[in-house]
Amino acid sequence: MATAQNFYELYRRSSIGGALTDTLDDLITQNNIDPQLAMKVLANFDRAIAEVLQDKVRSRLTFKASLDTYRFCDEVWTFQLKNVTFKMENGGQVVTADRVKIVSCTAKPTGAAA
Repeated sequence: MATAQNFYELYRRSSIGGALTDTLDDLITQNNIDPQLAMKVLANFDRAIAEVLQDKVRSRLTFKASLDTYRFCDEVWTFQLKNVTFKMENGGQVVTADRVKIVSCTAKPTGAAA
């Protein structure tokens, strides 16, 4: 019997996660799917995005910024940065931003199966 594993829902607020959520809301509103199915799709999205980012993404970058604020609550770090410069490894493109928010969580949510 497989055990259920919890995954963070952080990526639901990303561009692709927002598009998925909006589409599921439209499908529910049009009575094309049940809300329970939409929740299963979102749970599958949470699992899939976490696995892909962990297993497939190998790029690295460095960044330099001024730290505006930070906080640590419920095992989640949040950093608000100003005047940020990102640089990809191997002399890649430099990207700048006025403000960036970084949310960092432990690898497994509290209460997740080992």
